[in-house]
Amino acid sequence: MIAPILAEAAGPPLPRRFYERPAPTVARGLLGCILVSRVGGTLTAGRIVETEAYLGPEDGASHAAFRPASRWLFYGHGGVAYIFPAYGLHACLNAIAGPAGTAGCVLIRALEPLAGLGVMARRRRHRLARPPSTAALAALTSGPGRLTQALGITVRENGRDLRRALLRIHGAARSGRHVVVTSRRIGISRSPELPLRFSLRGSPFVSRPRP
Repeated sequence: MIAPILAEAAGPPLPRRFYERPAPTVARGLLGCILVSRVGGTLTAGRIVETEAYLGPEDGASHAAFRPASRWLFYGHGGVAYIFPAYGLHACLNAIAGPAGTAGCVLIRALEPLAGLGVMARRRRHRLARPPSTAALAALTSGPGRLTQALGITVRENGRDLRRALLRIHGAARSGRHVVVTSRRIGISRSPELPLRFSLRGSPFVSRPRP
């Protein structure tokens, strides 16, 4: 069961069929959903406000193109966590997209913190005022390396089913309308021109540079 603090924000965990679609479709669909982590025994959670889609071998920036060891995940079932250390330092959380036999994933780039703020701050070695400012909250989970650190996610969670208890993505309980901004991916040298970065317009928690 999800904690009461998230009862109004989060619906049930997303089913596998949600992920068994093309990566760009999944990337857009994840915006507004709730990522919940119980890694480390403490619940932390945030609303997804920014994603990036990565395709198959035709996408020069995709690990399916140049990291053979990851292909057992890329070509597996959608809805599985793919976590790798960027530059050998920061864990990056991706959701595998597409049906088994196809390649694709979605990088979770930024969250709006919702639950476990004190734990997030300790993990990020930040101090939060009461009430915390929006800028201080954004510093916790704005960026793929920051959000995994805040939620306690490491490469040990690689391959986990995103529908299970330890690490889950829930649909939003109230699917209010929001505007999705599409832009180029950032922080990569291969295929940077592809418009596969998606974010919620106006969210102060989107990572920089903001589209």
